[in-house]
Amino acid sequence: MTAESTDAVYARAGFGAAVPRGPRPVLVVVDLTRGFTEPGFPSGAELGGVVAENAALADAAHRAGVPVVWTSIAYTGAEADGDAVAWLRKAPGMRALREGSPAVALDPRLPVLAGDHTIVKKGASAFHGTGLAALLSGLGASTVVVTGATTSGCVRATAVDSVTAGFDTLVVGTACGDRAQAPHDAALFDLQAKYADVVTLDDALGYLGTDREAARA
Repeated sequence: MTAESTDAVYARAGFGAAVPRGPRPVLVVVDLTRGFTEPGFPSGAELGGVVAENAALADAAHRAGVPVVWTSIAYTGAEADGDAVAWLRKAPGMRALREGSPAVALDPRLPVLAGDHTIVKKGASAFHGTGLAALLSGLGASTVVVTGATTSGCVRATAVDSVTAGFDTLVVGTACGDRAQAPHDAALFDLQAKYADVVTLDDALGYLGTDREAARA
């Protein structure tokens, strides 16, 4: 490595351009299930603050008629106990995320409505092996707003695949959580540089809700 600063290296590479914000956003909340938001579960951490920010975002989206998609990871008993899922060989603590268990239930503090959409997945990205891309296309999504857990794992994978699928993507930094600060910070840095705009809660609330409500008034 040279003495050139990180900012200079990334600027020279042409990273960090602003992401367009289209007229039809969709909020995708990644894996805020009890197995991730409560420290009593093997895969969990204390993410009460993250849950509260996501509740505010979802409330704003609901009021403005913006679609909300909730994702979760859940394995059948055979998948959890077997050797077919490569990720579970690397991260065996995820085997606790079994269909029908408390670990895979969305955090009860979240304002989930009957008209919201749900995606159950087996891997890190909410796009891999699911119908999320088709759902977003059907909803006419122009911009995907990604939040949830964990920042360095499923949030990052989902945001990267969102861009790959052709959607402009925003990530709400403080509405994402991880088990440690360093991977959280590194993931947000990388996402901001190459894949998405990392935005504040107030910015996202305005984009998802307040600005749309004002426009309709």
